[in-house]
Amino acid sequence: MQSNKQHKLLQLLTLSLMAIVLLTGCVSEGGKPNRPVDKAKSLELHIKLAQGYIDRGNRESARHHLRKAAEINRNSADATETLARLYQLEGEPELAEETFKKAIKAKKNFTLARNNYGVFLFGAKRYEEALEQFELAAADIEYTDRASALVNVGRTALLLGKNERAKAALEHAAVLDRGMADAHIELADINFQKQDYAAAKQHLDRYQALGQVTPRSLLLGIRLERVFGNKDKEASYLLMLKNRYPYSREYLEYKQTMM
Repeated sequence: MQSNKQHKLLQLLTLSLMAIVLLTGCVSEGGKPNRPVDKAKSLELHIKLAQGYIDRGNRESARHHLRKAAEINRNSADATETLARLYQLEGEPELAEETFKKAIKAKKNFTLARNNYGVFLFGAKRYEEALEQFELAAADIEYTDRASALVNVGRTALLLGKNERAKAALEHAAVLDRGMADAHIELADINFQKQDYAAAKQHLDRYQALGQVTPRSLLLGIRLERVFGNKDKEASYLLMLKNRYPYSREYLEYKQTMM
C-alpha cells in the first residue's frame, strides 16, 4: 500500500515538473520565453523527486534529479541533505556524515536534516550522538514530523537505559499523532515490562486498530492474554504467529521459552 502511494506521488511530482518545463518553454513571436523559469519551484520538485526515489531505493533516478537540482542551485541545503541520504543508501558512511553536517551548517534550524542525521547515527550504533540529534529535532514544535522524532528519541533512550525519558517521549508522540503506531507498540512493551498489563493491553489494542500486525506484536499479545487468562485469544495470536511468521525470531522465542 505504502509503495503504491509513493509511486503515485512520484508520478504527480513528475507531471508537475513537466508542466513547469512546458509552460516556461513556450516562446513569443520575438523568440523569448513567455514566462520566466520558476527556478525555486523546479528546484523543490527535483529535490522531492530525488527523495522519493531514495525511499524506493532507486539510486540512479535520485542522482539524476540531484544533478538537476545542483544545476539550479549548487548551494541548496535541502539538496545537500538529500545527497547525504543518497550516500547513506549507497553505503558511503563517511561521505554521508560529511554531507549531513554540511547541510546542517548551511541552514539554520534544519530539523529534517538533524532527524535524518540521527537515523544515520542510530544505524551506526552511535546512540548517544543519535539521541542528541533526535532531541534537537523533537524540540522543534514547528517540525511537521515531530511525532516521529519523538519516537526516535524514545527508541534510542531505551537502548541507553534512559527508560523514563523514553516513556515520556513516546507518550508525547502518541498525543501529537494518534495514528503513530510505532509509539503504541513501544509503549505496550514498556508497560508490559513494568507489569502494568492494563496499559500494555490498551496500547497494543491501539496498535492493532491502526492495522498493524508484526511478529513482535503477536508475541506480546500471547504474553498479555496469558496474563489475563484468555486462552482463546492467546491461541488465536499463536496461530497467527505460527502461520504468518514461522521463521521469525519471535516464534522461535515462543517455542524456547513459553511452550
